[in-house]
Parts: sequence; structure tokens; C-alpha cells
Amino acid sequence: MSLRFAYNINFNSLNKLNSMKKLVVVLIILTAVFNSISAQRIKGSDTVLPLSQKEAESYLKENPTESVIVTGGGSGVGISALLSGTTDIAQSSRKIKFDERQKLKESGQTVKEIIIAYDALAIVVHPDNKVSQLTREQLEGIFTGKITNWKEVGGEDLKIIPYSRETSSGTYEFFQESVLKNKNYKNGIMSMPATGAIIQSVSQTKGAIGYVGLAYLNKDVKALSVSYDKGETYTAPSITNAKLGTYPIVRPLYFYYVTKQEKVVRPFIDYVLSSKGQKIVSDIGFISL
Repeated sequence: MSLRFAYNINFNSLNKLNSMKKLVVVLIILTAVFNSISAQRIKGSDTVLPLSQKEAESYLKENPTESVIVTGGGSGVGISALLSGTTDIAQSSRKIKFDERQKLKESGQTVKEIIIAYDALAIVVHPDNKVSQLTREQLEGIFTGKITNWKEVGGEDLKIIPYSRETSSGTYEFFQESVLKNKNYKNGIMSMPATGAIIQSVSQTKGAIGYVGLAYLNKDVKALSVSYDKGETYTAPSITNAKLGTYPIVRPLYFYYVTKQEKVVRPFIDYVLSSKGQKIVSDIGFISL
């Protein structure tokens, strides 16, 4: 992503000045250059990453002199970067924690929270797995280690291999709260550094199960229908079902920034919240506001 500047400098005239005046002119030029940069750093959730990337790509087409740098690493990483001042926007798939907000407050900073979209979390298995639906209680049993074989939930006699995101991930925490009801994951669970790694691992392992954001679903894995009423009704993960409120595993996606950076970040955030930005939300598989 490039930055573009246009400054006409008469170097012949500059050479006629004495050293002190030259220094002043150069400083003025550099100040003008740096003031023209509206660089925005966005870091955090791997779930939000593809959305921020697409939004940035579209935004920069309309604002070619600006710069937006988007990186992942997990919601916790993004919020830590906000605390340390190494990012302008923390993208997060979970709400900021009380202690994180307090650390910002102690450093004299106020944080602003913006919901930019919603996401449905899909439970995925290998395409050859005969199981097509699970209750929340069965999912809890699988990811806490109480259920260890697919035959216990209507499948074949095959060891269950659950995959999880790592602890810095907001998706890890949301799944633990919503699906496991704050119970601990099983000891030794396979923790993956990114959502794409879960998709790849599940697609290559017949007994695998994992969870991913709806926008990451592809033909390499099979998404399961889920019941939150003990098996009375099962609902497949989809944008339509999430909007209707019939699919139960839905969460907001956030941007966080400190208020002193509002002038820098607000143009991009406003673009994401605009009709153009929200169309991108829907186009790539998230749920628009």
C-alpha cells in the first residue's frame, strides 16, 4: 500500500541559502510530508482480519494517498498492541476485558468501542464424517474431554480429535463462554494459531472437529447444525439464520481505539460503517449491522 506525495522543491534556490536556513526549509518540508500521512495500523483478531483487509483495500481505492496496514495475531494481541501504542485500531472478536480497560485508564487513555459487524461461529468436521448435528451439551462434552469417540454421538467408531484456537484468540474465549459455559477445555487440546490452520487440520483429519468464523467456511470441511435446546431444534450456520436469530452461536465483532487517535482512525471506521462498508461485510460472509 503506497503513500503518494507531491512537493515541488527548487533545489537551485535551496543551494543559495546558508546552512541554518537550509535546515529550516528541510524541516518544513519534512513536517509537511509527515502531516500528509494518514497512516492507520490495525491489528488483532484473525476472524476480523479478512474483513479489515477487504475494507482497507476498498477504502484505499477511494483514498489513494492514505495508508492502512492490517495484521492478525489474535484479539488479545491487538488489544495489547493498543495498550502499548503500537496499533491505532485493535480488531477484536471479543469484548475488551475489565483489566485491559483499566490499564488504558491508568495510562491516562480512554478507549472507544465500535461494533462493525456480527459473526456466526460454525462447528466444522471432516467432509466424510457421518455426524451432521450436535447439541451444545455434546459439544461441551467433546471439547472438555468427556466425549472422546464419534460413536458416542451417533457416528462411527473413531477417536475424536478436537481443534481449538490458542488462548490469545477472542474466538477461543467466546467459544468457551457460549458453548462450554465457561468450563475448561480438555488437557492437551490441539491449539492452532489461526482460523485457517483449523480449516486445514480438520480437512485432513477424519476424526477432527473445530470451530471457525462463518466467513472461513469452504468445501474442504463440513459445517454441523447445532441445538441449544437439548435437541429439540437444530439450525445450520448461515447469514440468514444468524440474522433471524435462529442460529445460536453469534457474536459481535469490534474495533477499539483510544480517543486521542480519533482524528486518525475515524475516516476509516466511518467507511466500514457506511453502506459501502457494510456491503463488504455481507459479501465476504459476515453479518452486516
